[in-house]
Amino acid sequence: MSYDFYTSSILPYSGIIIKICRAYTDSQEDFEDYYQEVCLQIWKSKDNFRGDSQWSTWIYRLTLNICLTLIKKKKKVNILRDVASDTVRKIELIEDAPTFTDDSINQLYSAIKKLSEVDRAVILLYLEEKSNIEIAEIIGTTPNNIGVRINRIKERLKKLLDGKIN
Repeated sequence: MSYDFYTSSILPYSGIIIKICRAYTDSQEDFEDYYQEVCLQIWKSKDNFRGDSQWSTWIYRLTLNICLTLIKKKKKVNILRDVASDTVRKIELIEDAPTFTDDSINQLYSAIKKLSEVDRAVILLYLEEKSNIEIAEIIGTTPNNIGVRINRIKERLKKLLDGKIN
């Protein structure tokens, strides 16, 4: 990957990539792996960008797809582990979870991680101030569906943050 491509086509969108990767990982190591894989796939797939949408929309879609694919691969590996090693791994993930200085941000990301994969994607796009039309285009549904989903997600997050549900 050329430095010029990275600085002009990936780095300006690193915030998007970081937020999505952070929402789909439980440890700093996984986060770094996901981020690196996303950057590599953007570079490998750059010739597939047809210009039907904005570059940022394409980055969102590609990042989400890569994260979801990596999660599926990780789930397959986890199924093969026995219960004892899985318990140890979960404890290690909690200890290694990426943390930020603002406790409210950590609480929000913790709550977001409890959402379904699709709901995580929707709320991250919403937090990026994407319109319902843009979110629908990225997720592959209708703007009306996105509006309903966002309201339900907000209610679920509010309950999670207030400690009313786990």
